[in-house]
Amino acid sequence: MLLRLAYGFLLSLGIAVPAGLLGSLSPDGVLGAILVGTLTLGLGGWPWGLALVAFFVSSSLLTRYREERKRSLVALQAKGGKRDLGQVLANGGVGALLAVLSALFPHPSWPTAFVGALAAATADTWATEIGALSPRPPRLLTTGRPVAVGTSGGVTPWGWGAAAGGALFLGATFFLAEWGWGDAPSWGLVPLALLGGLAGCAADSLLGATLQGLYHCPACGRETERREHCGRPTVLVRGLPWLTNDGVNLLATLVGALLSGGLGWVI
Repeated sequence: MLLRLAYGFLLSLGIAVPAGLLGSLSPDGVLGAILVGTLTLGLGGWPWGLALVAFFVSSSLLTRYREERKRSLVALQAKGGKRDLGQVLANGGVGALLAVLSALFPHPSWPTAFVGALAAATADTWATEIGALSPRPPRLLTTGRPVAVGTSGGVTPWGWGAAAGGALFLGATFFLAEWGWGDAPSWGLVPLALLGGLAGCAADSLLGATLQGLYHCPACGRETERREHCGRPTVLVRGLPWLTNDGVNLLATLVGALLSGGLGWVI
């Protein structure tokens, strides 16, 4: 296990530091990625670590895809395109915790729960990045009314399709990694990843449309996740001020883990 922890640290270091230099991670985000990567690979195993790498690389590439067109979206979000410590832990923290639990209390359900958590993070990230390019405006999940691109809780058909693709991609990556590593993969992993990913993505949108803090900028009149916009304080118009996008993402990965892990244990 110590050797695997060392491999996890070196692999995480080799990915996180260049990502920081390229602007995908903030300095504290680099540290968070190293911590999450080391625990995930070192305590979960190589398939866990490779799935985490697949999530991070695919998400980073999609963030940069047609970045100029999505620049206005980033301006409305509480944080920019550079992932910080909070975002890293929100997306990978549940998975890292499951890796720790799998080492302390071995059980066949931990890998399935991990896949569900990471599938939810992948589905939500892919949905955000690809849904922002939809030719039609998003609609709020709870009411169906059109909202501006980047509004928390807004969904599009493009986004749902991307969410399904991301969840399937993550599940297939873990399945193939287990198979290639000589383990006996479960054939139910991929459909469970799809279910967990879509459930987590739906929970993210529902929380974003209801409980996540949303603010109004008195200067430009736009809705934003930021407490300050256009150099002026914003006004809370909906949700809980302490529930940020990071909190919503963390809860979404927890939903994915519980659903996929629970179904995997029952089945």
